[in-house]
Amino acid sequence: MSDDITYRQAIALQPTSLEASLSAVSAALETLDVEPLKKGTTVIVGIGASLYAANVGAAQMRSQGIRAFALPGTDLYDASIDAADAYIALSASGRSVEPARAVELRPDAPTYGIAKAVETPLSKVVRYTLATQSGADSGPNTTSYLGSLLTMGLLADKVGSASGTDWQALPAAAATVLAAVAGQVEKAAKLFYGRKAIDCVGSSCAYGTAGYTALLIREAVRVAAQDWDTLNFLHGPMEPNDSETGVILFGNGREVSLAQTLAGFGIPALLITDRTDISDAENLVVVHVPAFSAGLGDAILQAIPAQLLVASLSEAAGLPVCEFRYRQTDTKLTPA
Repeated sequence: MSDDITYRQAIALQPTSLEASLSAVSAALETLDVEPLKKGTTVIVGIGASLYAANVGAAQMRSQGIRAFALPGTDLYDASIDAADAYIALSASGRSVEPARAVELRPDAPTYGIAKAVETPLSKVVRYTLATQSGADSGPNTTSYLGSLLTMGLLADKVGSASGTDWQALPAAAATVLAAVAGQVEKAAKLFYGRKAIDCVGSSCAYGTAGYTALLIREAVRVAAQDWDTLNFLHGPMEPNDSETGVILFGNGREVSLAQTLAGFGIPALLITDRTDISDAENLVVVHVPAFSAGLGDAILQAIPAQLLVASLSEAAGLPVCEFRYRQTDTKLTPA
């Protein structure tokens, strides 16, 4: 979903985009009926980047006492599958076929849609719509992805126990991160350029960030990439890694020692963390992102250096504009 701005231009818009989403979604939540989300189980449905946003949102909801999990829309194509008491469909464009079909097949269930705008095909098949109003976007999705995460965070605070997050401070925090990490991101880009494959690793909300980052790398850099839960990565998936591959890790726990271990094996590693006691080493670049709010809040800010890294890698590969080579014709709904 592109608004004729470059990927890097869209990244620069993140602070103002988050501010716009914060205002629009906060106002919408004042009147939105969220009672159905307070009872039973909620499934957050997505596809592509929105599936990774769903992973982040579900992990955050669980941390606030809400029984929630994420599913790709295709897992719900059988209308007889009673997976949840309520459904939230994520689609930045509001046009993705799979989440729209999943909720359309459940007309008796409370269904919510989160998209960039109010009037979309998705809004026609859900009971309630939340528009992120995140503004101009690029391809791959940048501002709309963070707008979706912020909307999920605000919704979780409305439905579950309070997270204590000062969401009003988020746009300024995003601006600070943009300015602060540029140098380290460029250092990481030099380390990662030319890798034949890149793994992206994290847990809980950061697992969603890892998935989103892997998708960006595949779309914009055209390099094979895969997301892994941190501890799952230790059980065999790390075996193909060598000096020709790379690993991006998000987190403050097992990810730290894992990044250091990988670097010691000669495997290029990038660690994105709020810990300040970890420094660069041979084959290791550390990007410090100050802690904002455990879980989804940190996931928003840690996605920014990942976006910047992908921008640098795509430009170095001669791909400053993301144009899909193999675009399919059955993935998007046509606006009315």
